[in-house]
Amino acid sequence: MSENEITTDELRGLLESGEPVSIIDVREQEEVEAGKIPGARHIRMNEIPERLDELDDKEEHILVCRSGRRSGYVTEFLREQGYRAKNMVGGMLEWEGEISRKE
Repeated sequence: MSENEITTDELRGLLESGEPVSIIDVREQEEVEAGKIPGARHIRMNEIPERLDELDDKEEHILVCRSGRRSGYVTEFLREQGYRAKNMVGGMLEWEGEISRKE
């Protein structure tokens, strides 16, 4: 596990502690409709470059996708742009916390 990664258990712990967390879900719309982490913002992977101005560069962002691969790419991209970002390893496939459906 690198410093650029967070486990599903670690993220669940942060959420349960009430810690403010910026979670960005980079999956496609139909994937998100099946359920996402409560409070996560949905910005599709290919929209990230044009929507960077929506991300606070003072916050750390946790990136989420289905398995952790796409969010890993986005994490790397954001870090190259100077953002603090971590990839949730294992993605929603390994998420055992609460899920919200359709906002």
